[in-house]
Amino acid sequence: MKRSGLLAVLAATVVVFSLRQDVGAASPANSTETYKQLNLFGEVFERVRAEYVDEVSDDTLVESAINGMLTSLDPHSNYLNTKNFNDMKVQTRGEFGGLGIEVSMENGLVKVVSPIDDTPAARAGLKPNDLITHLDGDPVQGMTLPEAVEKMRGLVGSDIRLTIRREGKEPFDVKLTRATIKIQSVRSHLEGDTIGYIRVTTFNEQTDVGLNNAMKNLKQQAGNKLAGVVLDLRNNPGGLLDQAVAVSDAFLDKGEIVSTRGRRSEDAQRYNARPGDIASGLPVAVLINGGSASASEIVAGALQDHHRAILLGTKSFGKGSVQTIIPLPGHGAMRLTTARYYTPSGRSIQAKGIDPDIVVEAAKIETTPEKGDKIATASDLKKDDSGDSGPEQTSVDPTIMGTAADYQLARAVDMLRGIVMFNGRVVN
Repeated sequence: MKRSGLLAVLAATVVVFSLRQDVGAASPANSTETYKQLNLFGEVFERVRAEYVDEVSDDTLVESAINGMLTSLDPHSNYLNTKNFNDMKVQTRGEFGGLGIEVSMENGLVKVVSPIDDTPAARAGLKPNDLITHLDGDPVQGMTLPEAVEKMRGLVGSDIRLTIRREGKEPFDVKLTRATIKIQSVRSHLEGDTIGYIRVTTFNEQTDVGLNNAMKNLKQQAGNKLAGVVLDLRNNPGGLLDQAVAVSDAFLDKGEIVSTRGRRSEDAQRYNARPGDIASGLPVAVLINGGSASASEIVAGALQDHHRAILLGTKSFGKGSVQTIIPLPGHGAMRLTTARYYTPSGRSIQAKGIDPDIVVEAAKIETTPEKGDKIATASDLKKDDSGDSGPEQTSVDPTIMGTAADYQLARAVDMLRGIVMFNGRVVN
């Protein structure tokens, strides 16, 4: 074996030895097998760099090998080189350039988790669970997720063409213009005079502050006659765990919010609510759909398990794993799944999602041409443009979210008004 191949094996052996110190000594048999596998890696590495049809740098080969190891574990673990690591740190500050879309990987394709409100992706009508098959005509198959994300980014004002595969439809192209993405995570308004509507689009560093300000403003606008609150988590791809805990805590007086459980039992963590309910016991409805993921599911699951809110909409995404960013000095970082989320009742969110208490399919309220006083229902609107019944709609059109045409919101408001009337109060 050449010297460089031997060095690669020795480096890998040092890594394995370091890890063994953390998790306990391995048996001699296991060590022998590990060394055999590392020798195999070194041999393949040397053959590729010597005989592959095109010359490939050692850095590229090693980086690809590391990323392949991580991405084979699950769709959310991967290697971030120095540039991608720096880009990720920029995103957490709440402003970045791109399309405004949260994505994951599924069967080699880029899967839309959720478009972000008021971004090119949302305005173009991208929906949760859409699969991106081509970027400017280049197939996504064969790309890593960071490579695909990098290709979707670019100069503000430049265009990109995405080829979309959506269930029940033929593949189609969407042209988007890149923009500077600024995330305002909390928005609010009154529905009628007494029902507060709060939409949380993502969980960033300012979400808890935004929620408190929203509630304060809604109470003032309602003249202290606020009768209920709709918390809209649809198309919210998640974000920071501490913010999910803070939002849940805002509506809960006591009890567990979420727990994380990893490989070792001693690493389990539990997060509990503190006294104080921002809504003062008012009835709460939470809207979720297939684009509600991660931190959104933590909030929905906690409020559901504690019977603090009624969940309406459709099943959430099912992203219940915890990723830890582990910096690698001089080499970027690795994103590694280290734990899973569990709701207060012990339910795992991963790959299962949160089921709503009341299923309300996505639809758009429209006045029919024939009868001006009739409102279309969800079942009326499950047909595609050809007139044939399509698959069940699980995501709402981002352009109508929070408006008078939002069918799911209308049902949530009706439910809250019904609860208030049942309790003997009159609402508008």
